[in-house]
Amino acid sequence: MIAVVSPPRRITGEITVPGDKSVSHRALILSALAPGTSRIENLLKAQDCFSTVSCLRMLGAEINFLEDHVEVMGRGLRLKPPAGILNAGNSGTTARLLLGVLAGQPMVCRLKGDESLNRRPMKRVVDPLSRMGAEIQGKSGGDSLPLRIKGGSLEPLEYVMEVASAQVKSAILLAALFARGKTVVSEPAPTRDHTEKMLNLFGVSVEEKGNNRAIEGPASLKSTMVKVPGDISSAIFMAVAAVVIPGSEITIKDVGINPTRTGSLEILEEMGADISLLNHRWFGNEPVADLHVRGGRQLDGVTIEKNMIPRLVDEIPALSVAAMVARGKTEIKGAGELRVKETDRISALAREMGRLGAVVHQMPDGLILEGEQKLTGNICHSHGDHRLAMCLALAGLLAEGETSIKDFEVVNVSFPGFFQSLRDLLDF
Repeated sequence: MIAVVSPPRRITGEITVPGDKSVSHRALILSALAPGTSRIENLLKAQDCFSTVSCLRMLGAEINFLEDHVEVMGRGLRLKPPAGILNAGNSGTTARLLLGVLAGQPMVCRLKGDESLNRRPMKRVVDPLSRMGAEIQGKSGGDSLPLRIKGGSLEPLEYVMEVASAQVKSAILLAALFARGKTVVSEPAPTRDHTEKMLNLFGVSVEEKGNNRAIEGPASLKSTMVKVPGDISSAIFMAVAAVVIPGSEITIKDVGINPTRTGSLEILEEMGADISLLNHRWFGNEPVADLHVRGGRQLDGVTIEKNMIPRLVDEIPALSVAAMVARGKTEIKGAGELRVKETDRISALAREMGRLGAVVHQMPDGLILEGEQKLTGNICHSHGDHRLAMCLALAGLLAEGETSIKDFEVVNVSFPGFFQSLRDLLDF
């Protein structure tokens, strides 16, 4: 699919974005590990989550998509040996979190991904799980998929993470459910805490002290109801579209505002954007609000330091577009994780924005973006990266003439219907 974008007069209206991808994965996995039937509302129905569904079904969970919710009949902590190779598709969350679950299963499983996922690093998860007693083998010493996992008989672990990663933390906490004794994970900086909140919702006590998280195993889960908030990583693209186009005003309903995920909102506010959080409430253990966004304010460039990156890493492509219209330059530091996403986002973002005439300087672990740039429409490529595709669509709203984005269907990984949702807000 090729998406064609041109500058609107303004952006206006109300929108609800799809369910949070991170929360959806965790809701599916914990529902499969809980005996009985769990109900999930507003589950993200997108390719990455369907990869998790497929793997869990092969492991014995019964998952039914009904008209307004999803029912999961879990098996408890003992899953069924799969008849074939588990396929995580393009989903790093599926692969890394399932490794934590499979480490605790007394059986042999094989896990693979697509070409892109098979290049992404797995050793950061494999190493701690191996120290707990799982036998994991694969290419490059287990640093990449496909992997063979022989699980069971796990020992507790005290683990200090070298890199702030919610996926690594989550994999260890999931494995801790099966270990006999107390497992403690220490992270260098706060990361997404959806796993901890979701475990509490399913009846598992997670001890939190500073940057340490601990679980006493073996633990048992109870089935429950989960309502998934709207994904802030999707909402931020719509918010930035309104911020950068004068005269715009939109409301984004039911957005998750978990403090470990709101770094992008804080940066936009620091830049001078007009964003208000309204109608605060809770979906289970997750805080939710409506985002009210007005465009037209002068934005200023900012410096995004390394300690902020875990709270906004997926939103950097959207923030980059805001930086291009800001006064002064914006510098993004300590974001080397972007080089091992669906594509090398640092390189791909600089290359594709360059096609539109933008000046973007690459650093080994970040970007420097010049402000007040004049963009000209051109033909761009998504590089198979859903967030880069959405980023280029935002840039196309600012570029003179038409901007065409190839392989735009990749947005279905996290935001099915993104293009139509954006078009519904455009006022020409």
